[in-house]
Amino acid sequence: MASDPSTRWRSLRAGSAEPALHVRCVAMSSSPWSGRLVLASASPRRAELLRAAGIDFDVQPANIDEAIIDGESPAEYVSRLAEGKARAVHELDGNRTVLAADTAVVVDGHILGKPLDEDDAGRMLGMLGGRTHEVLTAVSIFHPGQIVDTRVDATVVEFAPLSEADISWYVSSGEPMDKAGAYAVQGLASRFVTRVEGSYSNVVGLPVALVYQMLTTTLLTF
Repeated sequence: MASDPSTRWRSLRAGSAEPALHVRCVAMSSSPWSGRLVLASASPRRAELLRAAGIDFDVQPANIDEAIIDGESPAEYVSRLAEGKARAVHELDGNRTVLAADTAVVVDGHILGKPLDEDDAGRMLGMLGGRTHEVLTAVSIFHPGQIVDTRVDATVVEFAPLSEADISWYVSSGEPMDKAGAYAVQGLASRFVTRVEGSYSNVVGLPVALVYQMLTTTLLTF
């Protein structure tokens, strides 16, 4: 299996942090998804993306510790958080399909989460201006039957150079404060984005095409 983050996947036994033995992921079904899943997120952006794609869901937010572990790579970090969120909701009802996701902006290997305050938001935006960065979103789906599928999608985003006035204006808008990397590509920050390579919805917070692929993929264990 390729090591590129956009094609990374693994299957786990629910309730375990270790990969299940002898698990193979194969595309067995081309039927449209017709179920109703549980979205383990309070993000209105993820809800909007699922709704626009015609995927039915109920919302059950999960609160977990999002601290970075020393030595953890960005892909490992978002995967651990997505799986942790999905697991927390799955434990409430193991008979439903649970979807969780976590998004991080990555610059030179450094993870940019949600800013702590306006100064932190300005610092992050200063790191993004005039260059490219990567947006990683891990998607974790807990299926009934104790099978977990987690995959990571990666998108490259390029920002125009940002002046101090640009940063001050954007921070004062309040938009950066609850966004990974301190910006919303679909919002006011769209004026700064000069190029997107990969899934646009991934930058918003959920790679919808990947989610649909995962929902219509059969996981076999043997």
